[in-house]
Amino acid sequence: MAVNKTPGYKIKKTPRFSNHPEPGYVLGGRIWLEKDGELYIGWGRIILLEHIDKFGSIAGAAKSMGLGYRNAWLWVEAMNRLAPVPLVEKATGGVGGGHARLTGEGQKVISEYKDIRTRFQDFLKQNRFCLSMG
Repeated sequence: MAVNKTPGYKIKKTPRFSNHPEPGYVLGGRIWLEKDGELYIGWGRIILLEHIDKFGSIAGAAKSMGLGYRNAWLWVEAMNRLAPVPLVEKATGGVGGGHARLTGEGQKVISEYKDIRTRFQDFLKQNRFCLSMG
């Protein structure tokens, strides 16, 4: 008689947690900015803005990040809508294809977010606590 085996489920720990360099508890966190309950800026969106600046297009930026074009486009649309002034200026495709470029406000947002993120990481380092589990 054949026994049907159902596939087992193994809980996989991500390398970030299973290979943590410090024993015990470690304080961590992430920084993002919301407007009216909607994500405005986070680390992924900052990287997208930097890649748009580097490649001159949303498609090129998305491809370089392994992000789908539609997601990248939606992120840009959301940031532009939530910002006081647009962060990215876009031109639709044509003979030479479309392009995108950061505005001065886009450059400013990148700089300010990175400053806040650095200060937050410094805060985490200064307030680190590690407790051994035994």
